[in-house]
Amino acid sequence: MPESYLQSIFADRIGGNQFGKDTKIYKFEKIKRAKRAAIAAHPGIELIDMGVGEPDDKAFPEVVSTLAVEADKVENRFYSDNGCTEFKEAVAKYMKELYGVDLDPATEINHSIGSKSALTLLPACFINPGDLTAITVPGYPVLGTWTKYLGGEVLNLPLTKENHFLPDLDSITADQRKRCKLLYLNYPNNPTGASASPEFYDKAIAFAKENQILLVIDAAYAPLNFAGKPLSIFSRPGGKEVAVELHSMSKGFNMTGWRLGWVCGNALAVKAFATVKDNADSGQFLAIQKAAIAGLANQAKITPLISEKYARRLQALVNMLKELGFDAKMPDGSFYLYVQIPKGIKDGRRFASGEDFSQWLITEKLISTVPWDDVGNFVRFSATFVAPTLAEEQRVLQEVKNRLADSVFEF
Repeated sequence: MPESYLQSIFADRIGGNQFGKDTKIYKFEKIKRAKRAAIAAHPGIELIDMGVGEPDDKAFPEVVSTLAVEADKVENRFYSDNGCTEFKEAVAKYMKELYGVDLDPATEINHSIGSKSALTLLPACFINPGDLTAITVPGYPVLGTWTKYLGGEVLNLPLTKENHFLPDLDSITADQRKRCKLLYLNYPNNPTGASASPEFYDKAIAFAKENQILLVIDAAYAPLNFAGKPLSIFSRPGGKEVAVELHSMSKGFNMTGWRLGWVCGNALAVKAFATVKDNADSGQFLAIQKAAIAGLANQAKITPLISEKYARRLQALVNMLKELGFDAKMPDGSFYLYVQIPKGIKDGRRFASGEDFSQWLITEKLISTVPWDDVGNFVRFSATFVAPTLAEEQRVLQEVKNRLADSVFEF
């Protein structure tokens, strides 16, 4: 069959005339294939999935019941465009209760169809060809991907263990500072689990102000903070002048698939986001927004239960891996444990990369993790494995320990 003419008209940003011909297999596809192969090779043996980056439980009953009521109301059938007033007001109240910050719901808050959607739209508000976005690595790449789509450049700021997984802002050169418009920060961080300190945020605010940069704070994991009170950059002096924060109903409310979040902060930046968004989508279903209001109103009950569960699981994982020789440390937040891989197994296999070790864990131990080789060789264990009861949780953790205990790791 002759090649379709479409092959010659694809945009360069997705590969141009080579689109679809790339034979490279990306790590998440490799993980999926390895999981399928391991299950086929070991029928009847449970695969323990510690690679999933979303909560293992459903939304809380008050949220689900509110959705059922609101979905049946005829007035909720309309497009919501840039969101309903009630949701914005609920967000403002939530931000005051949890973070101690004041936001104007009319001008400083706008809903998004999840954080990912917001990250795709923000570059369209600011990036022209030749402009620069600085993002942290390892991390979530979407803001950088869309910067490149728009003809911009991406500067990767490595997160190292030696620097407590905080970016070195002083490493950004004068030319890069001049061209930089967006600086992406994600704390508590995926995948490292590190949190930003007030002092680091103060430095980032000063840096942004001096260099006329907008800070894009991905706060999806902010409610899941084990190192003290959850922190918003808006609680620091000048934060609202230079930053927007992206919040989510996904991690702190078990609402990942509901696709709802918000962008808040600098009023002018929020207005720009709303303008671009208005040309990209027609808003999230009003019944979902109104159900989320029930979640936000009960954050003092819901989020601590979720946070306590993941903190308990992560501490158990830390204790277990330390016994096996890993340099494991309790994360400050999120539901991830990020650990450096061993060099190998005594009198056995060597591991050249995080991907190599992760594949071994799946193939030989039927434990799924996510590898990160951007800055050193690490794997990320997620505490979101499925375990509906405490007894089941303890069973899964003991099974992981049993499977790893017969290997003597070398570091």
